[in-house]
This record gives sequence, structure tokens and C-alpha cells, in this order.
Amino acid sequence: CEVIIVSLVIYSTLCFIYVCMCLLSGQLVVCTLCSCVMQTKRIWLFSAHLLPLVARLCLVPLETIVFINKFSMIFTGLEVIYFLASNLLVPYNLAKTAYRELAQVVEVYGLLALGMSLWNQLVLPVLFMCFWLVLFALQIYSYFSTRDQPTSRERLLFLFLTSIAECCSTPYSLLGLVFTVSFIALGVLTLCKFYLQGYRAFMNDNTMHRGMTEGITLLILAVQTGLIELQVIHRAFLLSIILFIVVASILQSMLEIADPIVLALGASRDKSLWKHFRAVSLCLFLLIFPAYMAYMICQFFHMDFWLLIIISSSILTSLQVLGTLLIYVLFMVEEFRKAPVENMDEVIYCVNGTYRLLEFLVAVCVVCYGVSETIFGEWSVMGSTIILVHSYYNVWLRAQLGWQSFLLRRDAVNKIKSLPTASNTQLQQYNDICAICFQDMTSAVITPCSHFFHAGCLKKWLYVQETCPLCHSQLKSQSPTNGGATQETPAANQNPAGQEEAPGNKQEEDHSTLLEDRKEEASVEQEGDNETTTSAGEKTIFDQCDSKVSLASDIQMFHCFHFSRFFVKIIIF
Repeated sequence: CEVIIVSLVIYSTLCFIYVCMCLLSGQLVVCTLCSCVMQTKRIWLFSAHLLPLVARLCLVPLETIVFINKFSMIFTGLEVIYFLASNLLVPYNLAKTAYRELAQVVEVYGLLALGMSLWNQLVLPVLFMCFWLVLFALQIYSYFSTRDQPTSRERLLFLFLTSIAECCSTPYSLLGLVFTVSFIALGVLTLCKFYLQGYRAFMNDNTMHRGMTEGITLLILAVQTGLIELQVIHRAFLLSIILFIVVASILQSMLEIADPIVLALGASRDKSLWKHFRAVSLCLFLLIFPAYMAYMICQFFHMDFWLLIIISSSILTSLQVLGTLLIYVLFMVEEFRKAPVENMDEVIYCVNGTYRLLEFLVAVCVVCYGVSETIFGEWSVMGSTIILVHSYYNVWLRAQLGWQSFLLRRDAVNKIKSLPTASNTQLQQYNDICAICFQDMTSAVITPCSHFFHAGCLKKWLYVQETCPLCHSQLKSQSPTNGGATQETPAANQNPAGQEEAPGNKQEEDHSTLLEDRKEEASVEQEGDNETTTSAGEKTIFDQCDSKVSLASDIQMFHCFHFSRFFVKIIIF
């Protein structure tokens, strides 16, 4: 028994020493870390709390250990008080310095730049995305860890939506989903650019396609519908509709990326089959997938006004892609022909007008369905507001834009018909090229200011403005009787065949004409008319006319459709 008691005492003593040594080692590590953080080599300043432990190891009596413990506590408290007193004004100085720097940044760059800088430095989107992905992964893991039997395909889809709904129960998790959707949209759009242009796509990055539209759309829809307050099943059903809207927005953004690239590739002389294959394949995907998505919506959901807006957006995307492909085919046909296709602009205008008309009809059908739902169904302020917004932006503005374009083209055609046609003798005497396309003239029309142009070139110019490309004088429609008079006027101004003017008279006439042209150009410049003039080293006026017409129409249609699409998504439900 004595041997057993001695062995137990030795064993307990060894265990006590082992525990004390572990505690002492841990406290020394903490002291070292504190000295590193405070950037000082005096570790003893942080070692006052080690005195009771060292005294215990040295077998100091209990009364002395209590005194040492009180001393260490008082010493540590005095150190803390001294540190706080010596650095009492540090928070104030730091706040003052930060305020001064913020004021300077706001004064130089503005408040928005300051907010963006702080947003990028804090990396909040990445933190929220990682937070939500961890929640989603834990939700999936908890489901599969409790299930032994395999899951069917329909069950997997339901599990996916339910897991997303479970991870949107708080405002922070909802923000995580918003940023996750934004990053997914950014990744899809970046892959789209890379597929079309390769590494050159990252040199000319467009700030519009950052995925923020999709994330903001999801956030506003979730807040508007009270997504967080719903039950899990209802939340999953509503999330499925919201995700359809987000996918439709991503497809529209992909079309906005692909449309100028495809048209530029068709108009260029690039013979790379791989580039053409990538462009056409992406357009075919954007043509088929929105139609398939609209079909799936009709299969799984009961049709109402809100889902009809989503379906109409998908159909409009397919129609826009179809118009882009038709114009691309026309460009390629013109490229493979030996001679240029006559009236190519008229054909392209008809193609654009056709699918714009189809878009208009789709918008009208949506409005009619919404009005019938409002009259014969349940009336609501939100539904009426959406109908009014949709009617204004997708019907009225689109009809107004198309009618203005038609009137401009009709006026241009009437003006060209009213102008006299130059005879062969006049063309030989004029002996010059067309100032718009820089090509020889086998046929031309004569303006009231006695300038010769190709009829097609001048008609394209008149689509942009109603002035002469050279002297900027107004070109107005003339009656047939005036046309004969104007035809005689340029002929009278031209030299008859076989006759020559006197050198002095010719120089005076050229000098006076030059002075008049300069005066007219100066007056036009003072009025702020900075229209494009001819330059041999620069782009031709012919190309400038085409680019201005297409750019103006594309910008207006883009703003009309994009704003309406975004605004309808904001106030939907």
C-alpha cells in the first residue's frame, strides 16, 4: 500500500508539472505575439500575469501566491492605464487625418469615386459571395448526409431551388446571393467575349457588362416581393421566376456584346472561318435558347401578365438575333459577289424594319393582354403602372422612332426625285468624282447649288441632314416645274461644248464662288454645325453617313429597349 501511495503522489506531481509547463509555454507565446504586435522587444512588459504560475512551479506557499497574484493584476492594470493615457488622443488624430484625406479625395475626384474606392478596398462583394457559397455548400451537404437512396432528376432540381431558398432567409444571405449572381453573370459575359474575340476582348473591356444589372435586378425583385418573409416552398417558387428574369437579362447582355461583333465581321474582309463559326454559333445559341426558355415557362407555369413579359423579352431577343443573322448573310453575299449589290442599304433597311415591326407587334400583344387582364381580372395599381410603362417605352416610343425613320427616308427619296439628272455632256465638263464616295460618276444628280453627286450617295447623306455635303446649303423638295428650271440653271452655268471662257472671267468666277463657299461655311460653323466634310486621308462621307444612321438608330433603340427591360424588371410583381 505504501508503494502504491508513493507512486500515485509521484504520478500526480508529474501531471501537475506537465500541465504547468504547458500553460507557461502558451503564456510565453501570447507574450511574444503581443510584443510583435506592439513592435517592442521588451517582452517582460507583458509577462506580469506569469508570476503566479512561476511561483506555483517554485512551490511558493499559498499566502505568498495570493499576494503575487494581486501584484500581477495591479501591475497589468497599471500598464493598461498608462497605455491608454499615453495614447488618449490617438483615435482623435487618426479620425482627423482620415477626415482630411477623405475631404481631399472628395474635392478632387468626387463622392462617387470615394465610394467606389472604399468598396474595392473592403472587397465586400467577394466576402458576401464566399459567405453565401459556404451556406449553400453546407445546405447541400446536410441534405446528402441524411439521404441514403439516390435522388431523381426532378428531385435534384427541387433540391437546388430549395437550397437556394434556405440560403436567403436573412438580409445578409440575400446580399450574398445577389453578389453571387452578379459574379456568375460577369463570368458568363466574360466567356462570351472571350469566345468571340479571344484575348483581344480584354483589351477593350466594356464597363456596361459587369453583371451588376442582373444582381441589382434580383435584389430589387426580392425586396419588392418580400422574398425573405415567405415560407421555403413559396420562396423557392418565386426564386425560380426571378432566376428566369435574370437569365433573360443575361441573354440580352450577350446579344448586346455579340451584335456589333457579328455585323463588323460580316462587313469586313476577314477570311478566318474560325471567327465566323464562333460568331454564327453564338448567334444560333441566342436564337434557340430564349425560345426554348419561353417554351419551358409555358410548360411549368400558369400564364399571367408577368410571365408574358418574360416570354416577350425572350421572343424579342430571338427576333433581334434573327435580324442580325439576316444582315450578316447579306453582307457575306455582297462579299462573295464580284459586283456590289445594288440598293443594299434598302434591303438592310427592309430587314431591320421587318423585325422591328415584329418586335412592335409583340409589344402590342403584351399590352393588349395586360389590358384584358386588368379589365376582366384583378385590378391593381402595380399592374396598371407596368402596363403604362410598357405601353410608353415599348409601344409609343418604338412606333414614334419607326415613323420618324420612315418620314426621313421618304423625304430623302422625294428630294432625290426632284433634283435634275446630269447629262453625259455635263458629266464630261464637270470631270470630277463624287465628293461623298470618291468614285467616278457615270450618272449623277445636280443640287440647286450646282454640285454633282451620285443619287444613292446623296440619298444616304439626306438620311442624316438636309444640307449639301460641300457647301452646307439647304436642300428642299422641289416641284417638277422647278426641277426643269433648276436643270437649266446648272447647264447655263456650265461651259457649252467647244467654247471656253476668258481667263479673267473664269478666275473671277472661281474666286467669287470660293468666297461664297467660305462665307457659307463660316456661318454654318458659327451656328454650331460641325458636320463631317470630305477628306481623302480620312473616312469617306459615304461611310460616315452609314455609320451615323446606324449608330443613331441603334443607340435610340438600345436605350428604349434596355431601359424598358430594366424598369419592368424593377417594378414587376
